[in-house]
Amino acid sequence: MFENTKAFSGFAVKDLGMARSFYAETLGVEVSGQDSLLWLNLAGDTKVLIYPKPDHTPATYTILNFPVPDIEAAVDELGRRGVTFERYPGMVADEKGIFRGGGPLIAWFTDPDGNILSVLQED
Repeated sequence: MFENTKAFSGFAVKDLGMARSFYAETLGVEVSGQDSLLWLNLAGDTKVLIYPKPDHTPATYTILNFPVPDIEAAVDELGRRGVTFERYPGMVADEKGIFRGGGPLIAWFTDPDGNILSVLQED
């Protein structure tokens, strides 16, 4: 039924203006859309919809991962842009906020509405 349908993912925020600023200016992602909807235009012709939800509660899991070739460089640059990295119980991260405990190297951070994002380096 959906084998030829180009699906896309989406998530909510409270404030589209703040989201637009964060994703476009802080993260450097190409964004488009009107006042009522925002699209992240990612590599590989991938689009992610961001929509407003006044009573938004962020998920307790990672909603969007950004693979990077060099996590150290990505974490350093995001830090210079004002991004703070999260630390979670049982997931011991190094001084930069990078978790090195198995699987890909990963560092979590949030958008202005508390949605959890990550940069990860796959080896």
